[in-house]
Amino acid sequence: MKRKSFLSYLVVFFATLTLAVACNNPASNIDTNTNAGGGTNGETPVRLGFSAWPGWFPWQVAYDQGIFEQNNVNVDLKWFDGYLESINTLIAEQIDANSQTLGDTVSSIAGGADQVIVLVNDNSTGNDKIIVSEEINTIQDLKGKKVAAEEGTVDHFLLLLGMKEAGLSPEDIEFVPLETGSAAAAFVAGQVDAVAVFAPFTTQALTRPNSKELFSSKDFPGSISDHLVFTRKFVEENPEQVQAMVDSWFATMDYIQANPDQANEIMAQRAGVSVDEYEEYAGGTKLFTIEENLEAFTPGDTMKSLYYSAEQMNKFLVDVGLASQEADLSNIFDDRFVKAYAEKKG
Repeated sequence: MKRKSFLSYLVVFFATLTLAVACNNPASNIDTNTNAGGGTNGETPVRLGFSAWPGWFPWQVAYDQGIFEQNNVNVDLKWFDGYLESINTLIAEQIDANSQTLGDTVSSIAGGADQVIVLVNDNSTGNDKIIVSEEINTIQDLKGKKVAAEEGTVDHFLLLLGMKEAGLSPEDIEFVPLETGSAAAAFVAGQVDAVAVFAPFTTQALTRPNSKELFSSKDFPGSISDHLVFTRKFVEENPEQVQAMVDSWFATMDYIQANPDQANEIMAQRAGVSVDEYEEYAGGTKLFTIEENLEAFTPGDTMKSLYYSAEQMNKFLVDVGLASQEADLSNIFDDRFVKAYAEKKG
């Protein structure tokens, strides 16, 4: 997978990301064999980006099973080989919506993007992992070691979060910035001592003999939440289509629950793994119900609340140098579509 940034004039939302990605156009590596026309209403398609994460593969189920059509929304479903590439393409407004994490959305807004979170897809509960070589047994053992991750992504964030809790600073490791697939390959080849990756690349990394998980997102509940994120312009101009997308998501959740075998086949194929391998990821990603969405969109003082989580993420990104300034979070969440679905379903 390749994660590249977009046009060089845009504000780079991760200061440490600048040299790595500033020269490339993200649209150059969008899968051209994308799904288009997943609806029948004749409206301009909703250009929805997604990439390799278990919580986002249900979008493929929605397309393949005609769920978008059933909700009368025309969807151009765009697969990205690189997650960060999808983020930057949304910032450039070359797509209308993207599947991305809370942290990356906060970072985008801090860099000047105008985006809105309308739905919680899932929480990571173990599918983001720090995987280490045989001689590393504690987080403190990372000191002085070569650690690879895709710079500025959620797994880089998880790595720094674990290090901070253990009293280590970013300067305590030799950080090796690599695209996620390349990072996993470098770890397997013995070129680095540890790697921060997400499923399905966790499976690849763990093929290194005697490698093991050091810690994962399950150790930091609520720290990695994943969302359907739109540009504000699209939401303001097309609220009916946004509602249809949210409705389609929950209809897909119903389909997966009723047809788990068929759904897993579709998602495993999109992930490029066997069904058995895909099913191993189930416990590491918690797909959110409508009730859990309503709870998440309620202000609170725990990580179950998106408002609280976003505030903590905002401070953390600045503290560790992944953002130069805090984002304005006053309009980041729009819960009307989730609430409208809940009201329709009683």
